[in-house]
Amino acid sequence: MNVPNHVAIILDGNGRWAKSKGMPRNYGHVQGAKTVEVICEEAYKMGIQYLTVYAFSTENWNRPQDEVDALMKLLRNYMKTCLKTAAKNRMCVRVIGDKTRLDEDIRTRIEELEEETKDNDGLHFQIAINYGGRDELIRATRKIAAKIEDGSLKAEDITEDTMNQMMDTHGIPDPDLLIRTCNEERISNFLLWQIAYAELYFTPVAWPDFTKEELVKAVEAYNRRTRKYGKTEEQVEV
Repeated sequence: MNVPNHVAIILDGNGRWAKSKGMPRNYGHVQGAKTVEVICEEAYKMGIQYLTVYAFSTENWNRPQDEVDALMKLLRNYMKTCLKTAAKNRMCVRVIGDKTRLDEDIRTRIEELEEETKDNDGLHFQIAINYGGRDELIRATRKIAAKIEDGSLKAEDITEDTMNQMMDTHGIPDPDLLIRTCNEERISNFLLWQIAYAELYFTPVAWPDFTKEELVKAVEAYNRRTRKYGKTEEQVEV
């Protein structure tokens, strides 16, 4: 089986999953964090080298304050757990997104996590926190504008590689496969630049119920498509 090098996942359905069980939304987020741990391990066992998850978007600040507070508390705890997991599985962790809006203690924990794991040779795991594709493009454009202003870059020399170097994901290959859970079929402002040629896979399974078997289904669907010259075609059985 041809395994994608980089898989990106929109972790959807935590709140709805919890509500279906008569539990508060935060219960779903806690269970979803546990699923992330499982999928990180299973993805690497399958041969996936890069895994990027959409944990908290720039739009998520608009949720009820108590839910945002609970998510930030969960994030603080997850940073500790992720450090232990990374040490165990040799995971290289990187956080993408605009970190300036995060509390100082969270930013400190992110810096510690990235520093401690930067030389690990296992799964490259990217967590998108306070991330939005449009916001990333604006920030990247501002960096390019600053270089033009200081004379270190000419407008006519701007290329795709220039843009890649300004993105949060610089140095990371583009996703081959984008998965979204819980029956939603939209991109929701995630990795707009990077998924130009990614395969898209949508599943009705809510994120807390996403298992190794569901990941295999997604990769199998990826294998039923032929990637050619940056475009794709469904394979036709003969």
